[in-house]
Amino acid sequence: MPEHIKRIVEKATSTIVDSVVPVSGGDINDSFDVKTSDGRFFVKTNREGPESFFEREVEGLKRIASTHTVHVPEVIDFSDENHPSYLILEWVQPKRGFDEAILGQKIAQLHHHTHSQYGFSDFTYVGTLKQPNGLYDNWAKYYRDQRLRNQMTIGESLGVMKGQRANKLNQLLDQIERIVPKDPPPSYLHGDLWNGNWMFDQEGKPYVIDPSFLYGDRYFELAFADLFGGFSSSFYDGYRSVLSIGSDYEELKPLYQLFFLLVHLNIFGEAYGKSVDRILHYYV
Repeated sequence: MPEHIKRIVEKATSTIVDSVVPVSGGDINDSFDVKTSDGRFFVKTNREGPESFFEREVEGLKRIASTHTVHVPEVIDFSDENHPSYLILEWVQPKRGFDEAILGQKIAQLHHHTHSQYGFSDFTYVGTLKQPNGLYDNWAKYYRDQRLRNQMTIGESLGVMKGQRANKLNQLLDQIERIVPKDPPPSYLHGDLWNGNWMFDQEGKPYVIDPSFLYGDRYFELAFADLFGGFSSSFYDGYRSVLSIGSDYEELKPLYQLFFLLVHLNIFGEAYGKSVDRILHYYV
């Protein structure tokens, strides 16, 4: 039994830990299934403990929970001060076989909640990359300056953004305000909605986890959900039963997917280069 996990959980919950079992599936954190005398918990730890790493995740979970739409795990405790840093959540026992339409409905209901501005009040994380934010009155400017331009800067430092690729991205940045709407509703967005970040519990209630929260165009969220094919047609049927998806989505989708492909290029390398180049060639 990992003794440091036992100490963390017993101190935070005032219970006796019976077992600690590693859970696979995460690239960034070490994860554990912890059974105690007072229930079962999901524990994540991060050995490097980036600044406010779990604090930002907790903020995102709480903002999603405040909408009373899609479910999120209850936060038991967290700390970014210790090494490793940690996050303790309620254990949600997943179950497959439920209709994804209910998940689509709940995500649309989440998107129906809006803020007065775009972005977020503080930095967040996308994967392992720090994401600067700020609150903007113009979505196109936020998307250009804080999303695409930031990933370009990271890519330049890593050597994956150069030559014709960099020239085309610069040209695209100059055109963003012509393509991206400046004032769509600033929806509450999960911010990292892919197939690994949602589940159903034993009763069929949909949950989302690991948010990278922001306020923005809901099509930005849908574009990432579409990127790697992790959602069924039933999900979109459920979504459309609450909110329509207009014809403008198809024109914006590649541009919104570009951000996530740049993130993957910067984290995982040139395997994502051709996809980035394809989108740049489409617009420039």
